Amino acid sequence: MSDHLQERAQVLAEALPYIQKFYGMTVVVKYGGNAMISQELREAVIRDIILLHLVGIRVVVVHGGGPEISAMLKRLGKESKFVDGLRYTDAETMDVVQQVLCGKVNKDLVATLNRVGGRALGLCGMDAGLLQARKLSDAYGLVGEIVQVNPAVVQDALADGYIPVVSTVAQGVDADTAYNINADTAAAKLAVALHAEKLLLLTDVRGLLRDPADEDSLLPVVELSQVPGLIKDGVIQGGMIPKVDCCVEAVRSGVKSSIILDGRIPHSILIELLSDQGIGTMLV
Repeated sequence: MSDHLQERAQVLAEALPYIQKFYGMTVVVKYGGNAMISQELREAVIRDIILLHLVGIRVVVVHGGGPEISAMLKRLGKESKFVDGLRYTDAETMDVVQQVLCGKVNKDLVATLNRVGGRALGLCGMDAGLLQARKLSDAYGLVGEIVQVNPAVVQDALADGYIPVVSTVAQGVDADTAYNINADTAAAKLAVALHAEKLLLLTDVRGLLRDPADEDSLLPVVELSQVPGLIKDGVIQGGMIPKVDCCVEAVRSGVKSSIILDGRIPHSILIELLSDQGIGTMLV
């Protein structure tokens, strides 16, 4: 027997205890960044999700679509504006956000999953009152803060054997409007409501690095008690702070672990969940 076949068999054998461990459990994957734009990475993520689904792990996908929204706004002659890292969302931009996220991005992702052999079902945060929100601040326009998650429609989809794919537009509770929701925040809130075992945030970075200039300085595990010190020391900074905040909130609220995962690595989800070698930063 060739060494190549033996290696493949070893990979499958290594995955078995993890498949047994996570069988029947819920994993929420926030999908975005390069993993959403690059065709090669997109196909790897799709196949990872389907494989997890087929071995009995309940996968929920929460997606953003920032580049697609920016592209559509540009096509319409409207400039994208950001405040503190959040897209400023006036009424016209909100219409575009809703059309792009709930329409094109969501349905393209669902179609791709189904085409490769999955059973995906597209949902919007407004479906069955899944995500309910109020205005975060006038400074951001129609950007919402989630005040309630009603996960029944997602639970029903999982029970019927589907892979729910959720776009992050919420129903307003303080006004007759939809709200634009940060995808990391929505994924964390949904993971808590579903009593998920794990929350995976796919990003465009290696994870938390002790030295941001050195990708070999990855911190594989971070306890919640370490987070304030890492922020003070500048290890967690900039756009990573809100991501870590989402992870911390999820773990404090009952999710077993949250993982910041490099979506630039093909099959990073499988490597993280079904092998002895984790490749992201796990917050526990």
